[in-house]
Amino acid sequence: MPPRPRLPRLPQLTPPNDSRRGYSQHEVLREVRRLILEGNLPPGTGVPLGELAREFGISAIPVRESLQTLIGEGLIEHRANFGYRVTLLTAAELREMYVVRERLESTALLAAVSRATEADHELARAAHARMERAVLTENPLAYHRETRNFHLALVRPSGMPRLVHMLEYAWNITEPVQPMVHVTNADRVVLHADHRRQLDAFVARDTEALLTATEQHSVRMTDVLAQLPQTSGLLAPDSDAVQDI
Repeated sequence: MPPRPRLPRLPQLTPPNDSRRGYSQHEVLREVRRLILEGNLPPGTGVPLGELAREFGISAIPVRESLQTLIGEGLIEHRANFGYRVTLLTAAELREMYVVRERLESTALLAAVSRATEADHELARAAHARMERAVLTENPLAYHRETRNFHLALVRPSGMPRLVHMLEYAWNITEPVQPMVHVTNADRVVLHADHRRQLDAFVARDTEALLTATEQHSVRMTDVLAQLPQTSGLLAPDSDAVQDI
């Protein structure tokens, strides 16, 4: 039998809305998703049902339901005799998800450029400014977080909420790997220059320039992903891909 997995030390949980009733199933789902997306439960981490239930101070039933939902979202996987664990992508799967993200983003940008208001432009500028501060202060966690905020600021004016939701869903699957945390600061500087070109084109309402900058950024991201350390435990060997059970 494989050794029983143990939860890593977790940060303080967000308190439930009703302290007398404790955590609802929806709150458990939201909190476990947050722990995964923020890197507190890295890829490959075992998620023992009973131990997680004790962290929330509730029965295992709502925790199991939450984990089943996260299996459907691609964030958790379950294997016989191993139990639940945070999904461990292969390098090939990570690249595939970035291709999906780029296609969805480009489609949304086509509509967003003409629909964006001055308020939308300001939101994009603000996200870009936060990324720039993260680069200058060499804060990889902040840069990783603000990169997502910036890209979503560009696509949300599209008026295509279902497509934007699909983009966020795809982004969530890659989020636990936290690629922007593990690249070099020199790479972040280069990627940030791409973001500057995207912002300038977005504000100028230059669709062709924006799509060109986005495609170039995607190509550069492919090169950066290929350089991610394979020994960090964040990615599985391509031969180890498994199906959720």
